[in-house]
Amino acid sequence: MTSNSSKNMERKRCNLLPKFLLMLVLAFDIFSIVYANSDQPVTYIVHLNVPDGVTFDKPEDRQSWYQSFLMASSRGSNVIPSLIHAYHNVFTGFAAKLTADQVKAMESMDGFVSARPESVYKLHTTHTPTFLGLHQNLGVWRGSNYGKGIVIGVLDTGITPGHPSFDDKGVPPPPAKWKGKCKVSGCNNKLIGARDFVSSGSSGSPLDDEGHGTHTSSTAGGNFVDGANVFGMAKGTAAGMAPLAHVAMYKVCDSFGCPSSAILAGMDAAIEEGVDVLSLSLGGPSVPFYEDGIAVGAFSAIQRGIFVSCSAGNSGPFNTTLSNEAPWILTVGASTVDRNIRSTVYLGNKDLLDGESLFQPKDFPQKYLPLVYPGLNHGQDAAWCGPGSLKGIDVKGKVVVCDRGGDIARIAKGQTVKDAGGAAMILANEPVDGDTTEADAHVLPASHVASDVGFTIKRYINSTSSPVATLIFRGTVIGVDSAPAVASFSSRGPSMTSPGIVKPDIIGPGVSILAAWPISVENSTQTKATFNMISGTSMSCPHLSGISALLKSAHPDWSPAAIKSAIMTTAGKLSLSGYPIEDERDQPASIFAIGSGQVNPTKANDPGLIFDIQPNDYVPYLCGLGYTSKQVGVIVQKRVTCTKAIPEAQLNYPSFAVTLGAADVKSYTRTVTNVGVANSTYTPTNVSIPIGLVLEISPAKLIFSKLNQKLTYTTTFIRDKKATVKAPYGEGYLTWSSGKHSVRTPFSIKFV
Repeated sequence: MTSNSSKNMERKRCNLLPKFLLMLVLAFDIFSIVYANSDQPVTYIVHLNVPDGVTFDKPEDRQSWYQSFLMASSRGSNVIPSLIHAYHNVFTGFAAKLTADQVKAMESMDGFVSARPESVYKLHTTHTPTFLGLHQNLGVWRGSNYGKGIVIGVLDTGITPGHPSFDDKGVPPPPAKWKGKCKVSGCNNKLIGARDFVSSGSSGSPLDDEGHGTHTSSTAGGNFVDGANVFGMAKGTAAGMAPLAHVAMYKVCDSFGCPSSAILAGMDAAIEEGVDVLSLSLGGPSVPFYEDGIAVGAFSAIQRGIFVSCSAGNSGPFNTTLSNEAPWILTVGASTVDRNIRSTVYLGNKDLLDGESLFQPKDFPQKYLPLVYPGLNHGQDAAWCGPGSLKGIDVKGKVVVCDRGGDIARIAKGQTVKDAGGAAMILANEPVDGDTTEADAHVLPASHVASDVGFTIKRYINSTSSPVATLIFRGTVIGVDSAPAVASFSSRGPSMTSPGIVKPDIIGPGVSILAAWPISVENSTQTKATFNMISGTSMSCPHLSGISALLKSAHPDWSPAAIKSAIMTTAGKLSLSGYPIEDERDQPASIFAIGSGQVNPTKANDPGLIFDIQPNDYVPYLCGLGYTSKQVGVIVQKRVTCTKAIPEAQLNYPSFAVTLGAADVKSYTRTVTNVGVANSTYTPTNVSIPIGLVLEISPAKLIFSKLNQKLTYTTTFIRDKKATVKAPYGEGYLTWSSGKHSVRTPFSIKFV
């Protein structure tokens, strides 16, 4: 795992902004937790319980109570504690600058629950609406009125008012319930709120200095913009998933990261102000839910009917690398789309090998140039094209092959080649990256190729004494039938915090996504663009946030869990080629990579059956994780006693994760609600079972006579004693079908 400093250096050199951009492209899930000396104040998140018999008539009363803790803790101390954020909705408590001794002094006060140093989280389109089946005046867009009346709250790096994606043409005034604030000029009926929670004092601005928040906001809810493109590529009409929904920005991140105190303050305000959907393209590592600020804040949100969508993280393709694992959150992985910005390598042996590049100069000579791989004779740093590594190597006027990796940004490698006089670069993936390539705004003619293509190019170089190559720029190519495929960087399960819940839940477009960017941004070629193309689960998350806004608009009575169920049970398992969705290795993607599959908005709008979960249903589940009553209380924000606990797989979730020993028989119930056709009968018509498992379903039919009717069935997982199981995990799915609707629930089986 690379260090924070090296990843930050990579961010400063990648893509259109010279500052901090890999954070925008590749979110990583390293938490940094600040630990304090006893006399050194740092920011603590303090959880409290209101004593019995105490009520607060107004927020000021609650805040005065918070101040009493600070006053009591400061007695005998030379350090004066300072309140940073007072929370009223996400939980009862506050964030404050405190010493460890001051925290210890609070522990004996009535109402004190816990205090921890805050964590710092990290940040983890013209064509994607069409790719996902969203078309103007048809289907889901028309049925949901394009998301009109829904407020999407985005927690990110800020926003760029005045960008055409945030024009309010066709957008009605915000709903009467909206109580938000706009702390920047340029708000309108589209951009209805903009606040800053990461800056100290009152001088902070919600303007976007990084670009990430502008990009994610427009992906979720950007309005229609004709002629959108980046340097002439991917030209078309840009639109967010819910193009006529309202957007509210809560700035909780800056170039140093996203402090949990700011995230909680943003969520607290969003709940108070009346958002319908929360979108968070940021996260940290796996920790117990009662220690995870996003999980705690999200639970308060779903208690008030707010849907929460979060990025899965960008630490793939390795397993157990997820962020945002709580079952009340929709956890979103990243997939490719069927669009390439194609740059083809033409070798001297006449091989044509496709790659990608956003920068496609029209004047690049179409003649063979000498081809060289510095890593062949000059060491690893030269193979990576690290800064200064090509000095003394003859690359002038040549096409240079650079390996991806080495904590060096993709665009920075091209700068090294350019500085050394190279004519063009071929950027070859490492094996771990597989065939996930990205369209970057390189500083010279380039082609980013898959790892197997890179191997082919190097084999050609070794086969001749005079290797040559050139690049052919083919522009925007639509219809790549391998899509959707799982991006190599997309984090994978199984979940460490809750192994009995399948995560991620879903995948959505997250590779080379075109969306809004701060106006008049220039890349190193000095070409202006108001849109940018970047990659990450940061990009896939707002796709699902916008789609959930459409579903909430079309079905205002659905709970967050119902919307989540509709998205998951209708997801697709096949690519455009008709074969199972693959991962970066061109192998069928596992359930820990895709969850339920690729989102299908049209089918999600009419799922037939839903698996609903009420907030109180999570209490026995949390108790079943082994949490104490006090720890569960931190999450659900009320006093609970863990007298009842259920196994994770018993939660009414639209998937299963089950562990089976040699002679195990485990049964779990699921309750489904009919939201399709009043008189309908569902039977298990499509069941996939791995070797080593016997599956029993009772009853064999679900017969409904009215809408909103609930029926319960039991699924029994039995270890097949006769079967030889070689792999530690197996997976499959059960599909209930009525002829009109198909409701698929995937499952993972861990054999022990």
